[in-house]
Amino acid sequence: QVQLVESGGGSEQAGGSLRLSCAASGRTFTVYAVGWFRQPPGKEREFVAGVSWTDGSTKHADSVKGRFTISRDNAKNTVYPQMNSLKPEDTAVYYCAGAKFAGVLTGPREYDYWGQGTQVTVAS
Repeated sequence: QVQLVESGGGSEQAGGSLRLSCAASGRTFTVYAVGWFRQPPGKEREFVAGVSWTDGSTKHADSVKGRFTISRDNAKNTVYPQMNSLKPEDTAVYYCAGAKFAGVLTGPREYDYWGQGTQVTVAS
């Protein structure tokens, strides 16, 4: 099994920045891509950004392009979404997910492992 632990969430003012972390442990060799999703209150879970563990390619949702940047540290088995220019609509529970497929997919059903989530609240 693979364990994913998110950290770095919290409250921030609009225009501010937060950096989340997702640390993977266990059978991490079975994970080929890591994605971040978020679920705003009363809404469905949506893709935010993802990174391929093998070649480092990334993908970002249109809603966060130019503001969020995802990166990885292979030695630490950790993925970091840097979130800048935060907006109130970024408020959500953010989840880290791992996929056995070697490509950055955007559908939650494509992912095999999930973290517990971390709350991000952006005040206007």
